[in-house]
Amino acid sequence: MRSQLTGGLAALAVFAAVGGAVVAWLPSDAKRPSTAATPSGSPAPGPAETPAPPRTSEPPEPDKSSPPPGPSTTPLPRSGPGTFVTAPGESGKVGKGTPLRYRVEVEKGIAISPKDVAEQVERTLADPRGWTADGHSAFQRVADGPTDFRVRLATPATVDKFCAEGGLDTGGKVNCSVNRNVMVNLRRWVLATEFYTKDVVGYRSLIINHEVGHFLGHGHVTCPGEGQPAPAMMQQIKGLLGCVPNVWPYDSDGRPITGPAVP
Repeated sequence: MRSQLTGGLAALAVFAAVGGAVVAWLPSDAKRPSTAATPSGSPAPGPAETPAPPRTSEPPEPDKSSPPPGPSTTPLPRSGPGTFVTAPGESGKVGKGTPLRYRVEVEKGIAISPKDVAEQVERTLADPRGWTADGHSAFQRVADGPTDFRVRLATPATVDKFCAEGGLDTGGKVNCSVNRNVMVNLRRWVLATEFYTKDVVGYRSLIINHEVGHFLGHGHVTCPGEGQPAPAMMQQIKGLLGCVPNVWPYDSDGRPITGPAVP
């Protein structure tokens, strides 16, 4: 989405090891099989000089969410102060061309290290199956100075507030990309969705690839065919439609993973 759970201890345990698109935890999630991530995308424009039109990765769903059973090592507050802590340091440039400078921020009060989140975002954007495979996109994380976009991990209420500025109703459940902010819903980062119950870390890469893809100018697509990898720009939270889980815009041979465009 441009201006764009799953349950249990297993997902939270994975989260503890790592430090945008999105669904509430459903009791049925625990019954889902494990998933695998593979590489999608299409050429993207260079740095944006004006805010891109907002897009949502997925529309809000009826509220079926409930806390995961058992004790949680990661609190999942519904709202926060709306202010952020910036991840320290910076990364090297990845990709060809003039790099898009981005900052990674975590809302204050969230018990997740900004450094861990930044490392996940860096790995995703540097992966050869990511957007740099288009041959002209490049990225560099910074901690200060001018930026082209920001990746912000925030509570559901804060995500809703920022996304609403772009005219989006994210319903406390989904991510968005709006006004150069890639807004990542805390529950999605920790709990993923029913299709990624055993690959929460992979789902985080899908969030980043989908929302950054919107920032780069990519719209939604759908499943290209039964048994094929689900495109990163597909609204996978709504269902895979016969495709298999995949979090990358490109495959390992540098071919875009995409499908028919959808509104």
